[in-house]
Amino acid sequence: AGRGGRPVCGGGGAQGRWRGVGCGPGENSDRRGGPFVGPAGQLLDNMLKAIGLSRTATGAKAVYIANVLKCRPPANRNPQPGEMLQCEPYLQRQVELLQPKIILALGRIAAQALLSATVPDVASTPLGKLRGQVHRYLGVPVVVSYHPAYLLRTPQDKAKAWIDLCLALDVAGRPEETPNTN
Repeated sequence: AGRGGRPVCGGGGAQGRWRGVGCGPGENSDRRGGPFVGPAGQLLDNMLKAIGLSRTATGAKAVYIANVLKCRPPANRNPQPGEMLQCEPYLQRQVELLQPKIILALGRIAAQALLSATVPDVASTPLGKLRGQVHRYLGVPVVVSYHPAYLLRTPQDKAKAWIDLCLALDVAGRPEETPNTN
């Protein structure tokens, strides 16, 4: 899907228990070949660091980040439903292979893609109504939060994103509490 310069499959610690999912590669990700690069990626890294996790860590403290779409949509627009369906088998297979203990859905598009089979009318449900609860994707707990790019534009919602991270920590367990079995 999309017409970006190169596919961006994901990046980070594949053996980690955490998986972050965004909507699709932006211009910086497309150019550099990795997910969540640039200012939004820096904010995401700082958020993860605050809870003891990192994309560069190994073992239980590692996080693997990917996107619903693997290629940037034309003009950096939001992914269309057909594009998300086209890329869904790749997302499913990543989850099956990596076997995360928790998935953090970063933004509305990621939440819609991950929850379309389990939440009625998810496409018309505001992100705020999806937050604060634990959903499931292929049996894996999913916590919905704001996309880091949104938080850069709306910093007053960073406290809400912190609450989401704390919920995810409660569900997955602190990195030092549970040994990595992957």
